[in-house]
Amino acid sequence: MASVFSKIAAGEIPCYKVAEDDRHLAFLDIAPVAEGHVLVIPKKETDYLFDLEDEELSSLMVFAKQVAKALIKVCPAPKIGVSVIGLDVPHAHVHLIPLRHVSDMDFSKEKLKMPEERLKELSQAILAEYQSLRG
Repeated sequence: MASVFSKIAAGEIPCYKVAEDDRHLAFLDIAPVAEGHVLVIPKKETDYLFDLEDEELSSLMVFAKQVAKALIKVCPAPKIGVSVIGLDVPHAHVHLIPLRHVSDMDFSKEKLKMPEERLKELSQAILAEYQSLRG
């Protein structure tokens, strides 16, 4: 059975897309730990990040780097944190989180409740920035 992320990548479930290429997709987390929390996935369904082939893993991380550069312009922060947990959805994914404090990476804290309008605004701004950085 396809993971929820595979269904998002296939367009079967909507998302707040912030970047995409032929092999990867980045979208806002709808239960973020910080405003601007982005999930970056390979479109190819693979449960465990380290089961990706070396080239697939490096490609995913380069894509995540490009997304992080756009994200930090829209959600200014000293750094963009990177986390890989992989227990909640059986599809490899990387979390990109604007960091102002170490606690911004605390996945055990209560998730933010983001209004749909704010999610749309953020996703459009990050996507526009991503596209401008790509030329």
